[in-house]
Amino acid sequence: MSTSQTISLAGLGTFRDYVALTKPRVTTLVLITMAGGMWLAPQTPSLAVVFAALLGTATVVGSANALNCWIERDADRLMVRTASRPLPAGRMHPRHALIFGTGLGLISVPMLTFLVNPLTGLVGAAALISYVAVYTPLKQKSPVALLIGAIPGALPPLMGWTAATSRLEAPAVVLFLILFLWQIPHFIAIAIFRQEDYTRAGMQVLPAVYGAQTAKIHAVFWAAILIPVSLLLVPMGVAGTAYLVTALALGLFFLTVTLVGLKPTAGRRWARQLFFASLLYLTLLFVVLIVDAGIGNR
Repeated sequence: MSTSQTISLAGLGTFRDYVALTKPRVTTLVLITMAGGMWLAPQTPSLAVVFAALLGTATVVGSANALNCWIERDADRLMVRTASRPLPAGRMHPRHALIFGTGLGLISVPMLTFLVNPLTGLVGAAALISYVAVYTPLKQKSPVALLIGAIPGALPPLMGWTAATSRLEAPAVVLFLILFLWQIPHFIAIAIFRQEDYTRAGMQVLPAVYGAQTAKIHAVFWAAILIPVSLLLVPMGVAGTAYLVTALALGLFFLTVTLVGLKPTAGRRWARQLFFASLLYLTLLFVVLIVDAGIGNR
């Protein structure tokens, strides 16, 4: 085999590399929140629709993540946590990643549109386009990318709701808002304890541009708004008393952790604590919401 053939074959990457491009952990979290939206919806979709919705959503997310890896391949080489990904590590030629990501995108939206419903396909397309074409390039230019990126990240439960009902309803919008608001302090925490990595890669994250203290104030602001928004599901009839008590307690806990960050001595250790607190908040909130809604409505 010639040297050129060897390079070409090496550039194809392995099956594991293609899976890595889709960021399986992120995709799994998205599918959980999307399935939660389907479960909470007042109508129960058929198994065929559930399967198509989950597969279509996984494909949309996989496409967005693969194209994100392709766009950010040069920046990824400069960050410790991403340097071992297939593209910066040289295990895959960028062309193959682009073809893979584009192919998934071309499959995913029609799958959601024709096998689920057009509204879910439209939401999926909006998530894909906003993540790849707006959020990803904006990260190199402005901290506003944080807010833009929170939009596609918050759409999965809305997709789940529309997959079950074929309608865009107020509770679905509240689910979207909960995830949108939660993501901001969550990613501020990541930006603070990984600030050196992001600065090396030229990412215009909030703490790097405006300072850690300003970023902490933003975290407090959005965590405070999250509390009343999360409670809106109770008067809407989606959840009951168990969720009300839990959401209030978790919201106050999350807000308290963000407030601790306002201390001048709070640094990267606090940011990691906020990161884990955010994961605990979201996990427990959705578990109690799903159980409470299931007991009350199923």
